[in-house]
Amino acid sequence: MSDAADSVRLELLGMMRAWRHGDEVTLGPPKQCAVLGLLARRIDNRVSLEEIIDAVWGTDIPKSATNCVHTYVAGLRKSLEPERSRRESGDIIVSTGGGYALHIEHENVDVELFLRLHAQARRLSSDGRPEAALAAFDQALALWRGEAYANIPGPFADVDRTHLRELRLTAIEEWAVVMLAVGRHTELAAVLSELVTKEPLRERLRWLLMLTLYRCGRQAHALGLYRETRRLLSEELGIEPGIDLRNLHEQILAGGPDLIVPATANALSAVSLAAAEREGTGPMPRPAQLPPSARGFVGRVEEQARLHTVLDQERGQRSDTTIAVIHGAAGVGKTALALHVAHQHADQYPDGQLYLDLCAFDPDRDPLSASSALASLLQSMGVDDRSLPGDLAGRTALYRSLLHGRRVLVVLDDASDAEQVRPLIPGGPACVLITSRRQQSGLVVRDGAHRISLAPLRPAESVELLGYLIGAERLGGRREAAERLAELCGHFPLALRIVAEQLAADPGMPLEDQVKRYGSGRGRLDRLAVADDATDSLHSVFAASYLELPAEAARMFRILGRYEAPLITLSTAASLSGATRNGAERLLDILVDNHLLDAVGRDRYRFPTLIGVYAAECAQEEPRLHLHGFAV
Repeated sequence: MSDAADSVRLELLGMMRAWRHGDEVTLGPPKQCAVLGLLARRIDNRVSLEEIIDAVWGTDIPKSATNCVHTYVAGLRKSLEPERSRRESGDIIVSTGGGYALHIEHENVDVELFLRLHAQARRLSSDGRPEAALAAFDQALALWRGEAYANIPGPFADVDRTHLRELRLTAIEEWAVVMLAVGRHTELAAVLSELVTKEPLRERLRWLLMLTLYRCGRQAHALGLYRETRRLLSEELGIEPGIDLRNLHEQILAGGPDLIVPATANALSAVSLAAAEREGTGPMPRPAQLPPSARGFVGRVEEQARLHTVLDQERGQRSDTTIAVIHGAAGVGKTALALHVAHQHADQYPDGQLYLDLCAFDPDRDPLSASSALASLLQSMGVDDRSLPGDLAGRTALYRSLLHGRRVLVVLDDASDAEQVRPLIPGGPACVLITSRRQQSGLVVRDGAHRISLAPLRPAESVELLGYLIGAERLGGRREAAERLAELCGHFPLALRIVAEQLAADPGMPLEDQVKRYGSGRGRLDRLAVADDATDSLHSVFAASYLELPAEAARMFRILGRYEAPLITLSTAASLSGATRNGAERLLDILVDNHLLDAVGRDRYRFPTLIGVYAAECAQEEPRLHLHGFAV
């Protein structure tokens, strides 16, 4: 780290401010500050120009956005490195690979320091050192000067502001637990009363205030608070108080002597953190839910290296959540890669590994809503049905509270969109691996996700996979046939595994016969299927993606299925469909985002081999397609 980078200090927890060598500097207009805020939350990591534009403007992007970003960066460099000439490369904000990276000491940013102190406070509390824990909590909470990113615009600031607010409230609740544990309830009552007024629907704060009032000899006020809570939850959310509040109410009514004596910080935390850790149920179970890795995993060297780099770097440098999205077409091997890497890194996440199939494109099941997904995850973490909040916000809060500060690995398979996934992303030192048939740009822009695009296997890797699955001796001397068979499978791992299973079921079949079977006539996709499992049929998995398309995009897909040239230009797509150039580009972008079409250059596209076969079948099943005004 350079001396220049070490001299800069940033504050995001309130009005954004910056200091250089101890002197405050002017950061410029709000959008310029928004650029710095994004870079400050991704220290030492490249943020692409596209990510910055989306983070600052969202969907309302002006034509001058690119020039504006360059202007903002120049303004920030002038403030943070005034001695740097315009032609010199900066030490603090560095241009790198089509984007920018901020190089600064992590603890010179108040958010990073808050996260470190909060984690330290939790460790001290768990170690039975409440006074030291309180000192760390006090240091962490003193960093807050108001709402994070105050007056800073843009989607990224909005999302991160909400995330940091949740972390602050969690830290306050944990601080209150330790205050109660050391008998400082008198000091605590006024603080919690003010917070409950500001956060009326946050049940944990009300639990803490009820216990604090009871400890202060104000039993009637504690019972009155419960009645108020029950009325408020019923009117606002249509639900009853959670099991923790109900249990505390009963104990106060009974005048339970255990409520009077301060407990240790650990014991009190176990009662108050969440239903899964309340007295009598023991600690939260350590989940180990990863399915086994695919047999014969081959290739993906570059993609694995990128994922290892992301996980290793983030593990060493950041105290907030690492998110990686593996996206690609149906059957291309996204789940296999995610599980292969997850198993390799599982020991880095000693608090457990969670796995959930979100069924976004499952032909036999409806996609899981975020609320249903949280219910499944919470139940696997020991929360019973009676303690499960009824609303999405309550489930999200409980899930994040349970996982906050824990090193867990979460694999979310077959995701639909950010709305489905975002509530399932915990805070703290967790890692979330997501697989999806969509590119998930929203998660990249707003949540800082790393994106790994997965293409079909290389020809040599396809042959290697076939050799592993059917045996090297059967493949021996038939390299040309194996290469042709892999080509007919489009180098899709799912198709190769189906072919290998069929060959294994008929040990006497030469590879050449299988090549003839798949190379002749229509119906290749129908033959690439497992008889008793629709999820392992190429036709079914492609159809699941196709059926999710908007009607106009589905029509474009069918139209292009009739076009036999290997490359499709934007002009050709517009001409065939009768759409304007902008309209055609929008539809093609939808197909690319859903991995039903590949962009291979400026205004040039092509189908992956098997998806092109499927598009042609769809076109033949819709015989009267209107191509530029003519029914054909």
